[in-house]
Amino acid sequence: MKLTTRGHYSVKALLDLSLQPEYGPASTKAIASRQDIPAPYLEKLLIEMRRAGLVKSIRGSIGGYQLARKPAEISLGEILEAVGESIEPLPHHQASPTQAEDWVTFSLWQRLHQKLKEALYSITLADLYYDARSWQASLGEEASFIV
Repeated sequence: MKLTTRGHYSVKALLDLSLQPEYGPASTKAIASRQDIPAPYLEKLLIEMRRAGLVKSIRGSIGGYQLARKPAEISLGEILEAVGESIEPLPHHQASPTQAEDWVTFSLWQRLHQKLKEALYSITLADLYYDARSWQASLGEEASFIV
């Protein structure tokens, strides 16, 4: 599996939203500035994630986007799926029934894919937040947070 810019930016944006006081709204421009993401590209990603029910948009002068659920209820797998990231291995590949080696390899990749998928859906925004905070603390850094 390869994490593309699309997936990377989406995770960064939602992690940024998880840091807002009481998960309040943040503007696309503010998120883009803090996370060094092009604002027009980020807007498209946030729209896709809104359609998937991961974020809500709030209108008005103090509006923006905010998480639709608590960070512990949003998985990495959901984020990646919302923006069209594929975690499927070897699309359209079928094992040859006459080649034992091909079948063993195919079976192995299928099992690894299942484990990867389980892992992606078990890791939440809250997990990523605490991992990042632990890493920053080990480096002796303050609370500024850029993913």
